[in-house]
Formats: sequence, structure tokens, C-alpha cells
Amino acid sequence: MAAVLESSSAISANTATVKLLINGKLIESKTKVWKDVVNPATQEVLARVPFATADEIDLAISTAADAFKTWKKTPIGARARVMLKLQELIRRDMKKLAACLTAEQGKTLPDAEGDVFRGLEVVEHACSIGTLTLGEIAENVAGGIDTYFIRQPIGVCAGITPFNFPAMIPLWMFPMAIVTGNTFVLKPSEQDPMTTMLLAELAMEAGVPAGVLNVIHGGKEVVDALCTHPTIQAVSFVGSCHVGEHVYKLASNHGKRAQCMMGAKNHAVVMPDANKNQSLNALVGAGFGAAGQRCMATSVVVLVGEANKWIPDIVAKAKTLKVNAGIVAGTDVGPVISKAAKTRIESFIAQGVTEGAKLELDGRNPVVAGYEKGNFIAPTIFSDVKPGMRIYDEEIFGPVLVIVNVDTLDDAIALVNANPYGNGTGIFTQSGAVARKFQNEIDVGQVGINVPVPVPVPYFSFTGSRGSKLGDLGPYGKQVIQFYTQTKTVTERWFDDSSVEGGKNAGVNMTISLK
Repeated sequence: MAAVLESSSAISANTATVKLLINGKLIESKTKVWKDVVNPATQEVLARVPFATADEIDLAISTAADAFKTWKKTPIGARARVMLKLQELIRRDMKKLAACLTAEQGKTLPDAEGDVFRGLEVVEHACSIGTLTLGEIAENVAGGIDTYFIRQPIGVCAGITPFNFPAMIPLWMFPMAIVTGNTFVLKPSEQDPMTTMLLAELAMEAGVPAGVLNVIHGGKEVVDALCTHPTIQAVSFVGSCHVGEHVYKLASNHGKRAQCMMGAKNHAVVMPDANKNQSLNALVGAGFGAAGQRCMATSVVVLVGEANKWIPDIVAKAKTLKVNAGIVAGTDVGPVISKAAKTRIESFIAQGVTEGAKLELDGRNPVVAGYEKGNFIAPTIFSDVKPGMRIYDEEIFGPVLVIVNVDTLDDAIALVNANPYGNGTGIFTQSGAVARKFQNEIDVGQVGINVPVPVPVPYFSFTGSRGSKLGDLGPYGKQVIQFYTQTKTVTERWFDDSSVEGGKNAGVNMTISLK
């Protein structure tokens, strides 16, 4: 960590600094600890991000607590209109957001726009908050007694987001949290925080009141502070398994609600009867899109029976992908996020060879003219992969696709279910019976049938199983309404002045008092 952190005195006057958002104002941090935000295609330092001080963290949280006192009373229609304005502004600035995202994260411009758009869909869903938070009532549950429940916000909530979706994941979190009447403290990834800050500025422009949304930056110290601060009521996290497990345990032990969407090893099962052209395009796109840096990327292809003859076709299709900087038109695979990520992925490839897997396509050290300093790894494919190999067991999070051969559909289902992760999976087949058996027997959160990246639209809830998710509720859809609200049940009875009920002796038996 010390190698990438510098004191504030070392910051050039010409280098932009990422601001904190506290109480509706963009402020310069007083920290002495900073990290470079680096363009992964060029190594250009785009800005420096602060690691917020303890006082700044406390100020953001206390500001959110103060804002909650009034925001929770804001009419639900007014909150919905803020979301309506926010989605309008995101559409207006789509190109600007995508350009910033590509510069700091490395995605191609079309993929960056997709990142923003999938978050925008959640903002659009938030505009329906009036119907999403309706309670229920039952009249005359006993003589003259009605019972109903209402949903109310829980207070100050926090979100911790990953580097791979600097627009989509923040938009999964803070819009749904604040539209339900809560206030929010967001900690984006310190590797690419600028896109998130642009979204926060748009939220202010849309009419989010001061203090309702706050953004602080940093590393483990900030994460731990959000998980342990007594004012924070709920923590939402998306990222790696080891951090997610830490967040869930720490937040839960401090009495907070926690939802943690974590690692993945997503399998695509290919049956011999699958539509070949459609399946090949899907496998290669899902495996190497965003340089494999998606929690829903296809990282394992399971070829069933005669489908094992497809290996040369998969390799040939992968070779057609263009590796270049994200801003270059026609690019399919951009750089990975950092030099450290590149080194880690290359170590996986080397170990795969050592462990006996067959390296069908080696993507190490591609030549990218004009971007020789970039963090590039071209599509890489292994065959003859077995459970127990590191390239199968662990999440690589790069453009590396591993191929496993099995004899039957039952073997494929057993393989997927034996994996410790349960984030996403898919099957490619033209048989409805096979697809139905697969969806019923597979223990994975998101299932695609001839769909390579089965991320649900916001009307449904993103989910997961086993090692891919901790917590009962997902980060958007109907489930997140439950996560960000608490139900209050009211049982009421009214008497008018002419009623004689009040003159009776007090009832002490439950059955009598409910007559």
C-alpha cells in the first residue's frame, strides 16, 4: 500500500484531486494519504483520490443522520420526482459519463455506456416508489378493529462499491436507498472514483437535498468505519469474497443489516444440440467482454458429450476479438484495471500450464500499438481443465476462459453445484426438457437459458447462492425495498362519544379483548 500512497505535499498543483461530497458540498479532503487514479491503457495519472480522515468519515455520517430527520418526512411523490429528474440528467450526460468511465476503468466506450444504462434502469425503477412501498390493511380483524402495516425508512445506510462497475453498482445502491426515505454514505472504489462522483453531482443537480447523499473515499479504514459506526443501520457491498465476508461479519456483529454480493465462477453448459453460431458468440462475448472483469462473466465452459468438438471453434472465434484501448473504435477487449491485476492474471495462466491444463490460446503480452504501457491481456483459453486446478477453483477476474468436458447433463449439473460459488450460470440447448431440468436442479442465483449473462432487469432482484452471496435480500428489485425499510404493524380501534364500550370493565383475557 505504501508504494501507491503519497503525502499531500507531494501532490502536483496541476493534478486534479477527487473531492468528498459532504452535506451537499464538494470539499477538499484534509488527509495526508492519497492514491493515483490511473488510466489503465496509458498509465496517465488522471487524478488523485483521498483516503478520508476519521473526522471526515464522522462528519459524513453525522450529516446524513441530521438530513434523515427531514428527508424521511418528505412526501413520497417528491422523492419520486427527484429520481425522475436524475434519470433525465443521466441520459443527458451519458456520453460524458461513458468517456470518464473508459478513461479510469478501461472499458470500451459501448461497454461503458452499457454500464451506465444498466444503472439507469434501477433509477427508472426507483421512480415507481409509490407503488413499491405500499402497505396492506385488513378491516375488522376483530369487532371494530383494523390492522395494517406500513413501510418506513430505517435511517443512515452505507454502500461499498467495486472497481468493475463504477456507474452501475453505485446506481444499484443510493437511488433505492434514498427514494425509500433513507440517507446514504457511499464509498466507491478508490481505483476509479471519478465516474461515481459525476453521478453524485447529477444527484445534487436533480434535487437530492444536502446531506441525503454523501460520498467518502478510502480503503479498509473507511470500510471498517462504515461497518462499525453506531449510526449506520445497513451496509450494502459488492466485490470480492474475502472483503465481502469481512464486511458481512463486521457489520452483522455490530447490529446492522448487511447484503454482500461477492465472487463468482460462472459456468456455461453447452449441450450438443445447441445453436452453434449463437452459442459461440455468446460464450466468447460473455467470457472476454469487459476484459473478463464482470462478476457475471462466463469463466468456465462445460462441453457436454459431442460438444467437446467445439474447442477449435471457440478458439477461432476468440482470435477475432480486437484488443486495444477502450476509446479506439471497434475494440472488443480493453485493458485490465491495474498493473497488479495484470500480474495476478498472468500468474494464473502460468500456473494453469504448470498444473497440466492445455493452453489453447495464450493472451499474454499482446502488442497494442500506441498503448505499449497498457495493462493488456488478450483472450486466453485453457482446455483439459479439472476441478482442483487453481484456474478452475479460483476467480481469475480477467480474460481467461477455461473449458471442462463432461459426459452427461447430470455430470454438468453436479459439477456446477459442487463449485463453491453460485452467482450465475447458463445452458445452451434447443431442448425445453433439458433446460427445465437444468433450471430446477441447479443451485445458482441467476440462470440463463441461451442467455450468456443473465443479469435480471430491476423489476426482479439480483441474487446468488453459496459463496457468492451473504444476506437474505438482493441489491435491487422488490427485495431491496425490504432491505431499506422496516415494517410497522398498527392495530387500531376507535370509539365515538355515544359508545358505551368505554364503560365496561377492563378485559384481561386476550380472547375477550379482541372480541
